[in-house]
Amino acid sequence: MRPAGVLAATALVLGLSACAPSVRPTAPMAGTTQAPAPAYLPADRRQALAAAVPPPPAEGSDAARADITASDRLRTLENTDRWLLATRHAELRPALALSHFDCALGFRLTAADSPRLVALLERVLHDANESAELAKARTHRPRPVAVDPDRPACQVASPAARASPSHPSGSAAVGAAYGAAFAALVPEQAEVLNEVGHQIAVSRMVCAMHYPSDVAAGEQLGLAVFDAIAATPAFAADVPAARQEIAAARARGLTSPACAAERSALAIRLP
Repeated sequence: MRPAGVLAATALVLGLSACAPSVRPTAPMAGTTQAPAPAYLPADRRQALAAAVPPPPAEGSDAARADITASDRLRTLENTDRWLLATRHAELRPALALSHFDCALGFRLTAADSPRLVALLERVLHDANESAELAKARTHRPRPVAVDPDRPACQVASPAARASPSHPSGSAAVGAAYGAAFAALVPEQAEVLNEVGHQIAVSRMVCAMHYPSDVAAGEQLGLAVFDAIAATPAFAADVPAARQEIAAARARGLTSPACAAERSALAIRLP
């Protein structure tokens, strides 16, 4: 690691430990070990969204080779501050993923004080991840860490996780959907909140869990899923309580101790 990044990296991993524990082992995808949360979208709507996802580049095509080249360049980020942020971003369970948005919002959110917001995000996660899984069932593209079994991932991944499909990125779909959900809840900060969702998606490339086109397709899917969610009466009914919890957190004024480290990590340009 670059010496100048040591302090920032330490703050990123340790300074946020209270609000963002390490990622779940063997879980490259967003999800939860608990029973699925109620969905906002009916199954046929998720199926239609999945069917609209474009296929991955054909093996051996120029686009596929460009994906591989871009992924290989990202190896230079291993063990940097941006790599450690990608490790943190791999945790997408709503109660813990709240912390990804603390720095953009300017105050800390906690699951204990935001149960309605967490419940809203559980439903968003369910719809985005299930849509991605349906799309993945149509084709099997190996992940970068499956093509090169010796390539490190920024999270602990079992052999089965490494061998699971790469296209589209479910975590990118969830990250983009989370960003759009927060942007809808706090519209005056929509740009920075959507950017957090995008950076969660970018982290999947840094982690070597997905190629760039997998992430792009996942982001597109996540945004489409949220557009569909936002049109539902159930989402509209959940918004006021979630906004009240966000307003209460703003009033408490607690801040994350690691926002400087996060800014340092995001300042690193992708190779």
